[in-house]
Amino acid sequence: MTSYVSDVLFNEPQGRPNSLVQFGASLVFLCIFLYGWSVGEAGGVPWVLFFVVGTALSGIAESLPKTRRRAAGLLRLTAILIFVCLLVIIFLAPEYIIG
Repeated sequence: MTSYVSDVLFNEPQGRPNSLVQFGASLVFLCIFLYGWSVGEAGGVPWVLFFVVGTALSGIAESLPKTRRRAAGLLRLTAILIFVCLLVIIFLAPEYIIG
């Protein structure tokens, strides 16, 4: 199991199509947050910032050259940790997520 996770996490970056999808998702999440902030409901959507940062890091990891496997793996791991932090906050302090 460990070697499989290591192989998936530290494999070669997938290139432009995957990075564009990740950056596009990050932009959509950022637009959702900005909309909530502009109408005065930003207190209800701070969890979206976790998605903005996580998907942006994934997009950066996929856009690196194929020779930068270790850097891409570290960026992917950081994105996963950000999403895990969101899950921990949901269980430990749900009032932060709910508003």
